[in-house]
Amino acid sequence: MSVLQEISPNVRNMIQLESTVLAIRARQIKEELRQKVRKPYKEVIDVSWGDPHRAGVKPLSFVRQVLSACLYPQLLNSDTLPVDVRQRAQTLLAGCDAGSVGSYTAAAGISEIVCRVSEFITRRDGGVPSYPEHIFISPGSQWALTSILNVLVNSEASPRTGVLTPVPCYSTATLSIMGLGADIVPYYLSEEQGWELQVEELHRALDSAKGACNPVALYVINPGNPTGHVQSRKSMQEVIRLVAEKRLFLLADEVYQDCVYGENSEFVSYKRVLAEMGPPLSDTVELASFHSASKGIMGECGLRGGYVELVNLDPAVMKYIYKLFSTYSCAPVLGQIALDLMMNPPQPGDPSYPLYSEETQHIRSTLAHNVKRVFEVVNSLPCFCCQPVEGGAFAFPRLHLPHKAIEKAKEMGMQPDMFYCVRLLEDAGVLVSPGQDLGQKEDTYHIRFCIMTSEDTMEEALRRLSSFQTQFMKVFS
Repeated sequence: MSVLQEISPNVRNMIQLESTVLAIRARQIKEELRQKVRKPYKEVIDVSWGDPHRAGVKPLSFVRQVLSACLYPQLLNSDTLPVDVRQRAQTLLAGCDAGSVGSYTAAAGISEIVCRVSEFITRRDGGVPSYPEHIFISPGSQWALTSILNVLVNSEASPRTGVLTPVPCYSTATLSIMGLGADIVPYYLSEEQGWELQVEELHRALDSAKGACNPVALYVINPGNPTGHVQSRKSMQEVIRLVAEKRLFLLADEVYQDCVYGENSEFVSYKRVLAEMGPPLSDTVELASFHSASKGIMGECGLRGGYVELVNLDPAVMKYIYKLFSTYSCAPVLGQIALDLMMNPPQPGDPSYPLYSEETQHIRSTLAHNVKRVFEVVNSLPCFCCQPVEGGAFAFPRLHLPHKAIEKAKEMGMQPDMFYCVRLLEDAGVLVSPGQDLGQKEDTYHIRFCIMTSEDTMEEALRRLSSFQTQFMKVFS
């Protein structure tokens, strides 16, 4: 018997992303460039991932200095690092068994760090209390999301478990839901309204699931990935009332909370809105909120540090969640430390504050510049339309492809937006993701690209996109 026959059908049914195919081709092109193969560009610009450092954003000095001292404690006795860096590293190492980042920690994370995460949440939410025993540090927010879904999804249930999931939605979330054996119940964000989440659409999605699956949870992403939309309090209140009425578990992906650019936009956590709505909702709606050191200004994707905070869960269920997290020993210690540094950065008066402030302000001003330029340039191109990016790390413009291009794509056995991405990569050396990987309404086409990169990289990517689009339209109009 083939080993493949023993693999879970849920895993076998997971689709391969077209962006994987594009990434493989991009690596081949990079090798061709190294071998001096002539192309109309000298390097590939990869803006397909939400990975700030990969896209050219520099790591924060304070973070890397503290990590260095934690990895090599001999630096604690040296004057090469600022005194507050050494003090922070000493404090963090005191929470590690044997004073080493190489030791295991408690399953939920280093207790002192979990407490500081709790304090951060309380500050962020204007005093709404947060409790350390409701927080679990994980190897990234995606890992935590999958673990909570693992508790919610009964793969043997009939009808199958359903999870309401936004369209568009970043692909690893949908793949996780499919891999656990749940049905995705799609609800479409309103592109014409700036990718707004509309509660009427949630009702439509729930109606569509009747007889097909049993929806148990609603997954929301705020700020949006890939849409860049930031929800209003009013919208969040409507969502909370709906999940209460329909007895749904609310999964709030809030990893881009530190990245809000819209003049009239403000990040407010679902937990805060829920608390401010008061009883009975604040005492009964079950909520899991996710955050990560990978996203936002810090951008430490490779260190794998995130957390989930759980609200209003039954103590019996909490025991099962603790058991589940315990099976994986603990999150990487360096990821836990990165999370602590994100929650508690240098303050005015600290030796590291001036440089930290300068570096973070540079990143924020770069992102504000990129957001403005993307909106200006993309909307000036023929057959492109991009909604304002209010937050997050991506732009998700719509592409109105000519009929001739759509027919050519079909002839080559590709979806039209994949065809566009292939041509953009081959002809201009720019790697983006096709909208089909993230979900989109039928007969609409999009591309997604990361805006968390340097100004120079963003300008060059936009220059190449503009030039390519002009040529593309000449060929296919």
